[in-house]
Amino acid sequence: MLSCTNVFSQDSSVDRKDYKFNNNFDLALATNGSQSLGALSWVHFHPISKKQRFKIGYGIRFNSQIGKDLYFVTAPAQLTSKRTDPGVLFSEIFDENIDTIYVSKTQSNSLNLSINLQYTIKDKFDIGFNIDAVGFSFGGKTKGKYIAYQSPANGTTQSAAPTSFNLLLISDNDIGALNSEFYARYWFKTHWAVKIGASFAFTEYTTENKLRLENDRWRNKSLMGMIGIAFSPFR
Repeated sequence: MLSCTNVFSQDSSVDRKDYKFNNNFDLALATNGSQSLGALSWVHFHPISKKQRFKIGYGIRFNSQIGKDLYFVTAPAQLTSKRTDPGVLFSEIFDENIDTIYVSKTQSNSLNLSINLQYTIKDKFDIGFNIDAVGFSFGGKTKGKYIAYQSPANGTTQSAAPTSFNLLLISDNDIGALNSEFYARYWFKTHWAVKIGASFAFTEYTTENKLRLENDRWRNKSLMGMIGIAFSPFR
């Protein structure tokens, strides 16, 4: 009985250790000069390959964005591509439907659930990709200059706030603020790692007024260089 009990206890502790082992806390900073993004996240991975190299994971990420002199363009796919099916990925952009809001300063925040993929090489190196899936945004109102030469409202000042709901769909079908990262990570100590890579962020504002083509959603897409640090307390 003691032997069986010990084995059961050891197996249970291994299971618990495996779950804890695959928990990471990350802090990342990304910038391209005109826009910067700080991201704080927690991720839990599930190994799915025999050697436990390839993992999929879920997590939660808080993003905080600041920017200056940014241009937000017409966001909805039914206007930018005139379609909302998966083919929107390869559809042409209809420039005649694209208007712009110029904003001198922005600050917005988002809290999203994330999808994560990762491959580990010899326990020290990780290569991974993650993307926000669903969540919400918040932040103060801002004012921007409306640029639409086809509209009598061209040149007017418009009030806007971060789009409150975030949802990953396909290309311009996406709604709200979404962050994604492609990274390489090195574990320089048992519990600590550094990572470098790129961050691709969607930031979206909704204007108080519906403007030309009955549109009130405006998006900025930004590719930024990214550095970060990770902490895995039970690794």
